[in-house]
Amino acid sequence: MQITPAEISETLAMISQQNLDIRTITLGLSLRSCAHEDIEVCARRIYDKLTQAAEHLVPTADQLAREFGIPIVNKRLSVTPIAEVAAATRADDFTPLAVALDRAGKEVGVDFVGGFSAMVQKGISATDATLISSIPQALAVTDRVCSSVNVASTRAGINMDAVLLMARTILEAAQLTADRDSIGCAKLVVFANAVEDNPFMAGAFHGSGESEAVINVGVSGPGVVRAVLSDLPATADITRVAEAVKATAFKITRAGELVAREASRRLGVQMGILDLSLAPTPAVGDSVAQILEAMGVGTCGGPGTTAALALLNDAVKKGGVMASSSVGGLSGAFIPVSEDAGMIAAVERGALSLEKLEAMTCVCSVGLDMIAVPGDIDVETIFGIIADEMAIGVINSKTTAVRLIPAMGKGVGDYLEFGGLLGRAPIMEVNRFAGTVFAHRGGRFPAPLNSLKN
Repeated sequence: MQITPAEISETLAMISQQNLDIRTITLGLSLRSCAHEDIEVCARRIYDKLTQAAEHLVPTADQLAREFGIPIVNKRLSVTPIAEVAAATRADDFTPLAVALDRAGKEVGVDFVGGFSAMVQKGISATDATLISSIPQALAVTDRVCSSVNVASTRAGINMDAVLLMARTILEAAQLTADRDSIGCAKLVVFANAVEDNPFMAGAFHGSGESEAVINVGVSGPGVVRAVLSDLPATADITRVAEAVKATAFKITRAGELVAREASRRLGVQMGILDLSLAPTPAVGDSVAQILEAMGVGTCGGPGTTAALALLNDAVKKGGVMASSSVGGLSGAFIPVSEDAGMIAAVERGALSLEKLEAMTCVCSVGLDMIAVPGDIDVETIFGIIADEMAIGVINSKTTAVRLIPAMGKGVGDYLEFGGLLGRAPIMEVNRFAGTVFAHRGGRFPAPLNSLKN
C-alpha cells in the first residue's frame, strides 16, 4: 500500500501535536521454571530469568522509538501470577519474591513489573492466601512491582470472601504507604474476568495460556481522537461521529502493529496482542473526558456521558479490529480519574461523582480506576464498591476492575500527588450507607444464568 505525503504529514501531527504514543511494550514471561520449595532459591531464579530474558527490551524499544519517530512511553514486564510460582514454597510471606521482581525490573530498566497476582474467583488456596497477605508489605518495599487479584468471573461468580479480604488488603496497603500518598494502592487492582494478555498496569500478568515469552503492545491516542472530533461541525450526526472515531482508531492501531511486529522480530519473541485502549495521561489534550466533551457532552459526568462513552468504546474496538489480526488485552477506553486532566476537572466542578463513574464502567474497558477516597473509609464501604463493580463485570461478561486509593489523613477536597503517568488524584466523596451485614455474609455469589454457554 502506497504511503502519500498527506498521510505522512497527518501521522507527524498525530505524534507532535496530539500525543499519539505507544504507551507500553510489555514482555510477558513464564516463571514456572523458577518454582522451588526454598523461597530464596525461587527468588534468585526469578531475578536471573528476568534479567537474562529482558536484557535487550529497553534498548530495543528505545531504538524503535528513534527509528519510527513514535514515542514509546513505558517498557514493562509481566510474569506468571506469583501465587502459582510460589505454590511449591513453604514460606508464609512472599515479599522476597516481590523484591526479586523489583530488583530485576530496575536492573533491566523497565518502568513496572506486573504479576504479583492471584486468581481466586472460585476459592482461595493456602498459597493464594499467603500471596494476598503479602501484598501490602510487598508494595510498600518495592517501587516497580504491581499486584492484581481476580476475585470474580462470569463462569464462577463472585468470591465474596475474597472481596472482603481485598477490601482489608487495600486499607492495609494504604496505611503502610501513607507517607507516600498511599501509593501502594495505586499499584493494586481487583478484577472480575481478568484477561491473560493485558499489557497495562497495574493489572498485567502472564497467563497460563500464554507461551514461554511474548511481546504485547499497548497503543494509545486519546488526543488524536479528540482532535478529529473537535474538527467535526456541531451539525454532524452521531453516525458520522462514530465513523470518525473508527477511522482514527484504525490509524492509531496500524502504528502500534508496526512497532509490535518489529519489536517481536528484533527480540526473537513471539508477538502476542495489540491492546488499542485509549489510555489518558495528565498531559493537556490527552484526555478521554475531553473526547466525550468533544462529542457534545457539556462536562464529563453530565447527562449523556455514559451513552457517549459507549459509542466511543464500540467505535474504537471496530476500528482497531480492522487494523490488526492480533487485537487483545482490554482494548477500548480507560477512565482513570488521576491520570486524566479532563476527569480531574470534571470532579472539581462537581459534574463527576463516584456513582456516575460506576455507571460509566458498564460500557468502558475496565472499571473504577485510580480513584482516591477519604482515608477514614471503612472496610464495608470498600467491600461494597468492589462488589458492585464485580457484579457489573460478571453479569455483563466483561472485564471490570477497581483501583481504589484510601488517602490516609486526608479528606474530600484534598489531593494525592503521584507525578508521572499516575498523575494527581482529587479525593472523592463516597456513599457512607454500606451497612455492616452484607460485607460479612461471605460465600460465593453464584454464576449468572448467562454463564451456561456449553
